[in-house]
Amino acid sequence: MSIEVDYLFPSQSDGAKQAEMIAIGQTAGTWSAKYAHKEDCFKEHLGQVVSLNRLEDGSQVARIKFPLNNTENDIASLLTMIFGKYSMAGTAKVIQVKLPEGYGTSPKFGITGIRQKLGVWDRPLVMSIFKPALGLSASEHASILQEVASAGLDIIKDEELLGDFPSAPTLERLKACTQVIDRYQQQTGKTILYAVNVTGRADVLLERARLLVRNGANALLLNVLSYGFSVLEALANDSEIQVPIFAHPALAGAICGSPDYGLSYEVVLGTLMAHAGADAVLLPSSYGNLQLKAHQEQQIRDILRSRNIFPVPSAGMRPAIVPQALADYGIDVILNAGTGIMDHPAGPQEGVNAFFQAVKMST
Repeated sequence: MSIEVDYLFPSQSDGAKQAEMIAIGQTAGTWSAKYAHKEDCFKEHLGQVVSLNRLEDGSQVARIKFPLNNTENDIASLLTMIFGKYSMAGTAKVIQVKLPEGYGTSPKFGITGIRQKLGVWDRPLVMSIFKPALGLSASEHASILQEVASAGLDIIKDEELLGDFPSAPTLERLKACTQVIDRYQQQTGKTILYAVNVTGRADVLLERARLLVRNGANALLLNVLSYGFSVLEALANDSEIQVPIFAHPALAGAICGSPDYGLSYEVVLGTLMAHAGADAVLLPSSYGNLQLKAHQEQQIRDILRSRNIFPVPSAGMRPAIVPQALADYGIDVILNAGTGIMDHPAGPQEGVNAFFQAVKMST
């Protein structure tokens, strides 16, 4: 088995030369006559350029095949192999990565498991974000949650900027909100997922995540690109973390934004998230204020769904956008609105109602 990667080289580059440099330099490298007796072994680790195509604008796309046994079945070793040192040596963008189905980590919950937790099967899910982002106390978070829960909101999450801060320590925030969730469940028989932001150094973060789950957390939020894919994989593979993990795309623009460098949004928010254990992935929607191109959003959607992972279009979602979003996504989508709900003129409860009304009229 192998891993295939497509690299886009700008028109001024020698695509054939750069592709060969990657195939050799990012795998076994060259060797001298001193190691002639091990040549067959080395060749098993070499990459291979399988195609090179020129596009209309003069740029070139090379497909390179890498041996699967050059990685440790995780995202970190994959990234080191396909782009590590070369990322500092040439002008190229990784635009597609094809991985074997069993590569990496599968979601514990995904679309099916999240729907099962919420008991909602026949409509899109509606999600919101605590606002303002910083400065609210734990009790103020709980008050906001009480208001949106009463309107039937499915999921709420912390702002990605919110850490374990003195104004609302993470565990204190969770305990206050868990009381609201418990009361809501007793009164209605339903639940609401609260994706609490888990932060800290890697060792602290993992232990904090376990502590949060032991204290009632029913979902986690992780800034995957800030803290690393290895942290996501560790959480997803931890037997104590039996809750869905929502992956936030913070920092993605620094990795994906350039047309000539880095990795594409489809690779980072699609393929890599899908093989690192995320259950739901937030992405900047093509409808909002951090726009992806529509074809990029569609590819990310399809990659995630192929692994039973919820796409979560975000950033600027409003009720008026819901009909188009549902035309593009169908019902297996989480509609994520921060200010679109929290800044409703009549308050967050009416903001939730407006989204559900838009969903009802669109399905």
